[in-house]
Amino acid sequence: MPALKVRDRVRTFALSLPGAFEDFPWDDGAVVKVNKKIFVFLGAEGDAESAGIGLKLMDEASHGHALTVPGAALMGYGLGRSGWVTIPLTGTDVPVELLCDWVEESYRTIAPKRLVAELDAD
Repeated sequence: MPALKVRDRVRTFALSLPGAFEDFPWDDGAVVKVNKKIFVFLGAEGDAESAGIGLKLMDEASHGHALTVPGAALMGYGLGRSGWVTIPLTGTDVPVELLCDWVEESYRTIAPKRLVAELDAD
């Protein structure tokens, strides 16, 4: 699946989570937030060559798995020390379902307990 379609599917899933909203705090792309906190970096919308996402993965197994994706890396600006990982969408074959699982994990790490409970109730 082309990288921009994967990005769009990940974005749609992220925005479907309780209390999630899109924001554009910088010129170089979108983020999805919950309770004013970022849980996924989406990057620039039309940039297929550098398409990628950034997620906070605190589970050791999923964090390690994400880092095995070709081109994946700890995020810069010190975010990598806090569990943030950048995953490229171009040139990789990570299933969209797995990316959405990781988005949900990031959401659960960032979201208030009441919104996580709302997600679990659905």
